[in-house]
Amino acid sequence: MPVCQNCKNKWSWKQTINKTTTLDPAMICPYCEEKQYQNQRSKTKCALLTPIILLPLLLNIFYEPGIHVLILLFIFFLLAMSLFPFLVELSSEEKYINFFEK
Repeated sequence: MPVCQNCKNKWSWKQTINKTTTLDPAMICPYCEEKQYQNQRSKTKCALLTPIILLPLLLNIFYEPGIHVLILLFIFFLLAMSLFPFLVELSSEEKYINFFEK
């Protein structure tokens, strides 16, 4: 679970899901009200969960599409959402990676 870099309090699973499912990259700590940001390493780890969710779609290549694909998509989605908060790491400042700068 993520730990606030300012007050060192650990966020709960529910708090983490609520804070990370917004479009604003800044997440307000529920304890000290300071802005926190997900660090780049954490973003990379969390992005690797997306292909896991989509794995059941590969079954359509080998088998006929059916309800089993939808059920597996739902199960893999729940698995990814349950693992997501454990991969989030926080930082006190937002760091940008500029791919166009040399």
